[in-house]
Amino acid sequence: MKKFDTYQSVLPEHTKSVVAIGNFDGMHLGHRKVLSTARDIALNNKAPSSVLTFEPHPREYFAPSNPAFRLTTSETRAKLIKSCGFDALFEIPFNETLANLSADDFIKQVLYDGLQVSHVVVGDDFRFGKGRFGNTERLVDMGNLLGFEVTVLAKLTQSDLAFSSSAVREALSEGNLDLARAYLGRWHTITGIVKEGSKVGRNIGYPTANLDFEGVVVPKLGVYSVFVEVLTGNYKGHYMGAASIGTKPTFGDHDPNLETYIFDFDGDIYGEEISVSLVRYLRNEVKFKTIDDLVIQMKQDCELTLEHLANATR
Repeated sequence: MKKFDTYQSVLPEHTKSVVAIGNFDGMHLGHRKVLSTARDIALNNKAPSSVLTFEPHPREYFAPSNPAFRLTTSETRAKLIKSCGFDALFEIPFNETLANLSADDFIKQVLYDGLQVSHVVVGDDFRFGKGRFGNTERLVDMGNLLGFEVTVLAKLTQSDLAFSSSAVREALSEGNLDLARAYLGRWHTITGIVKEGSKVGRNIGYPTANLDFEGVVVPKLGVYSVFVEVLTGNYKGHYMGAASIGTKPTFGDHDPNLETYIFDFDGDIYGEEISVSLVRYLRNEVKFKTIDDLVIQMKQDCELTLEHLANATR
């Protein structure tokens, strides 16, 4: 998959493509339905397949000082889209120019003149253009006028589940990881570069790999059973671990981060990229009176984690 940050000067092999459009934050199963539909139409029509998304997320652009809400970084989103088998990803800047395009100008300039689409696939809640005045009805009408097709998909529902990024965020805020998995089709994962910490964990016998929550939502604070994948370096592979999301209250106040103790592991992964998948919420974050109390609890957490992960699906 080739990735582009502009909708202009599109390569000939990517014109006349079937394009899935959306923010695709979290890549839940509703998003995957939009993507798989676009890919299948492209295969049936022997046309290129592509995805159009935006960076930053429009919500970040309009409210940059609000708390982080994203479920995935742009890098993780791109990897997930690539895994779906698309030919191209157009991750275009959401800036003042784009924000001020009218709905019709967005269709004409971005989709028709720029990407030269043959077919567009969107969810029925897709809104676009200045003030979000553009809707799927207008997209269909303009497609008929300009000569491209539009497929509008109803929101995906299963049983009593309505798939949305906000529903995933709510599940994570409650520590309900099974529900988050039901929405996502996978465990919720935090990916990043391992940072050097204070080494408190190493000093008490539980060295941890530390990740910051850089621009993504912080799940419920507490202790988790996790699967770990080391993505780069000499120790690439799959592991099990126990992780804490919190502010380390026993050691003073800190910004929330993710600290993961990896079982049966003694490698140096500072500076390497890892992903940590949250599988089971064990308990709330606690401020311990003594370090000994903390160590006793961590041992219990690790024992519970091994029991949980022994029968868990990656």
